[in-house]
Amino acid sequence: MDIALDLGTSYTRLRTKDEENAISEPSVIAYNAETNEILAYGEDAYQMYGRTSSKIKVVFPLEGGVIAESGLVEELVNIYMSEVCKSRTIMPRVVACIPGEITEVEKRAIVGAISSFGVRRVLLIESSKAAAFGAGLNIMSPHGVMVADLGAGTTDIAVMTLGGVSISKTMKIGGNAMDQEIIKYARRTHNLIIGKTMAKACKEAIACVIKPQEEKTFRLKGRDALRGLPKYVDVTSSDIMRAIADIGVRIISGIVDVLEDTPPELIGDIHEDGITITGGLSRIHGMKELLERETGIKVRIPRDPDDCVVRGCFVATKYIEEAQMTQSSLNPLMTVY
Repeated sequence: MDIALDLGTSYTRLRTKDEENAISEPSVIAYNAETNEILAYGEDAYQMYGRTSSKIKVVFPLEGGVIAESGLVEELVNIYMSEVCKSRTIMPRVVACIPGEITEVEKRAIVGAISSFGVRRVLLIESSKAAAFGAGLNIMSPHGVMVADLGAGTTDIAVMTLGGVSISKTMKIGGNAMDQEIIKYARRTHNLIIGKTMAKACKEAIACVIKPQEEKTFRLKGRDALRGLPKYVDVTSSDIMRAIADIGVRIISGIVDVLEDTPPELIGDIHEDGITITGGLSRIHGMKELLERETGIKVRIPRDPDDCVVRGCFVATKYIEEAQMTQSSLNPLMTVY
């Protein structure tokens, strides 16, 4: 049995067959701070975020695509893996994605968390490669392909050819950084204290990075910073655009930096085929248009961009046998553990 695993900062996704995800749940876990008993995980735990007593902790154990709380990540992986792998007599092989720029210690922490379930093999693949596979791109030919995976904790940008990465850049900014900017905006402009879930809901509802053709309104609800009483304000798409503009500019600048370092032959391929963007932030209104305007290159958003990475990890399972037998430089998978 082969399992594709996208252990993301915001969401964890598992796929065991080509058609659909077996698991797609928030990467969050709730536990009793006194007894360390796991109380909830996934969507159930996310609904508890910011609404618990002092005895219950609700945490996202991954930050920036890497492990921040190793014990909790192991618990989360074991829970999700046991849901898709009912029989413990069958030890699965797992293909998991990792950010492009990651230390050996961080890499081994991810391998250790997955291995704690009892798997036969763990194989790693960079998020940008997985996103390219999931978007239906061919990175195995001598033809340049550019992908930017815009996630919650990281933005992975890479130019790939012949199964490898030619130029890449990983930025520790993404959807979570936009949430924080919305929280700061509410406090700075309206003296309103809001939580992460409210900021995320606002981002998903009305956020944009270019001037919207139609203004949308969202009601932010929280606590008055001056009086300590409940308060709400109505914000528009243009308000949120100004709040998150800096994050959008930094992401575009990162993509431009990678383009500037790309070899001439590959840049010609990219100009012909365009840039592919995946991940949750690719859905933000205007991201595609802003990138096209700043680079002069057409931009493509594939079907279900949120699922591209896990879909690509599953596509990469067909290279497992070759990776176990040889260390070919053309194999997109990394070291076998």
